[in-house]
Parts: sequence; structure tokens; C-alpha cells
Amino acid sequence: MTPAPLGERLPSFRYHPKPLFTGSVDWSDEECARCGKARGFLYKGPIYSEKTVRVCPWCVADGSAAETFDATFTDAEAPGDVPDEVVDEICRRTPGFSAWQEGRWLFHCGDGAEFLGRRGGDELNTAARKAIREELRGWPDDQIDWYVDALSRDGSPTAYLFRCRVCGTHLAYSDST
Repeated sequence: MTPAPLGERLPSFRYHPKPLFTGSVDWSDEECARCGKARGFLYKGPIYSEKTVRVCPWCVADGSAAETFDATFTDAEAPGDVPDEVVDEICRRTPGFSAWQEGRWLFHCGDGAEFLGRRGGDELNTAARKAIREELRGWPDDQIDWYVDALSRDGSPTAYLFRCRVCGTHLAYSDST
């Protein structure tokens, strides 16, 4: 086992800037199934592959885990104005996140949004609350208010918060068990 060098920093991810904070990456002394190194961290989010593997964030970032295991880390259905290269980076070189149902990536201004993590209703700003309300369009207003207030960072239902990399708008969607 090759130990992680002291002070080694996690790779940076444009579309998931704090994967340690969101729980998609965690401390571990296990070896990566791709590079064989125990670097102190492992990716903990979903891996869509025929094999069940544990990989390090470095092999996610450089695309080698996706290539070796024919894997993706999220499912992203992007609008037509988003370049294929962005969708590929999000699906194959960005840590995904665990959701109650199947997670989905959000897009805005022709780019992928940054995933900021799970949030409760009291942690959402006006724009994110508006996005959740729009998602629930057709429900009675009092039920929408109750639902948004009931969103929990650590429970169900929860909100998944994103931020547009272009204009800074907060985006969100919700789900539950």
C-alpha cells in the first residue's frame, strides 16, 4: 500500500468544488481499484459500471477510472446549448452525488452548474426556493410551502443545491425516499 503524501491536496473539480464537504469523497486508507494507491481519500458517490469498484478522486479527475471501468459518475441530460465536452466532464471526470432517487445534474446559461450539496428548506435562498416551487407547480400553495419548509439537509425530503458557474444563480431540485 502506498500512503498518501502529507499535504497532498484533492484534485479540483469545476462542477463539484467541494466533494469532501458533500460526502462524495471521504477519508480512506483503502487502495484505489484503478491506480492501486492508498492516497488517503476515496470517491464515495455512485459509479455506473458493470463492476463495483472503489476509486480515488485523482482517477476520477483525470478520466482514467471512467475509461478503465467504462464508468460514469452521474447521469446528465443537458439542454441543447450545453457543449458535449461539458457533459462528458460532468459524467466521466466529476464526482457524482448520492440522492434518494437517481441524482440529476442541473444546467444553466449553457454550462453545467456547480453541485454544492444537500440543503434543508431554511438553507435555500430565494432563487433556490423558487426552483423547488416551480418543480412542484400544480400543488396547492399551502402544500408547497409545507414541503419546502420540511426539506432537510440530512433527511427526506431534501434539496440538492447547485450554482450557475456563469451568472451565479442558485438552482435546486428536491426528492425523497
